Amino acid sequence: MERGNRKSRVGVVVSNKMAKTVVVKVERRVPDRKYGKIVTQAKKFKAHDEEQACQMGDKVRVVETRPMSKDKRWRVVEVIEKAAEA
Repeated sequence: MERGNRKSRVGVVVSNKMAKTVVVKVERRVPDRKYGKIVTQAKKFKAHDEEQACQMGDKVRVVETRPMSKDKRWRVVEVIEKAAEA
């Protein structure tokens, strides 16, 4: 049996203070419904990070998965770009 297509998003890690969990901020640019101006909308997702490899500022890809906790329904698949070390 084949699984359905899973949603995938690319975002930036804004918090990695929890155990095996990161908060990923995903931004999307959409036209305003009334005026048509392009505006940026942001949403935060809690994602499962099994290896705890993500650091704040990393660009990551997350995919939809089964519910893992009360608010965690996403899983980190890959780290696309590491954050620049300060």
